[in-house]
Amino acid sequence: MRLGRRGEEAAERYLVSLGYRILERRYRTRTAEIDFIAEEGDTLVFVEVKTRSSLAFGQPAEAVDGRKRSRIAGVASLYLARRGAADRACRFDVVEVLESGGAPPRIRLIRDAFEAR
Repeated sequence: MRLGRRGEEAAERYLVSLGYRILERRYRTRTAEIDFIAEEGDTLVFVEVKTRSSLAFGQPAEAVDGRKRSRIAGVASLYLARRGAADRACRFDVVEVLESGGAPPRIRLIRDAFEAR
């Protein structure tokens, strides 16, 4: 199984253990994809997962740059519009997954990692 897919599976287990309810996995539009759309309480959460096998190129969340954030926000906007939920409270989280040496993955959740512009 690919590193990214393993990271998404580990992130999903972690989010569920924290009480998130996963609504969508790998939600795609023509221009982008959101790894997870979930609910935490009354809040709709759009989650991007970044997995790395080392920190040689920085923290995984650093890969969620301005361009990526803009694409995620655009997909989120479409999702909300399609479901008539434009007024719903929502936020954008990032989950970092670090896999190294066969040890259990290290997972870090960054709540409210960025705002839609």
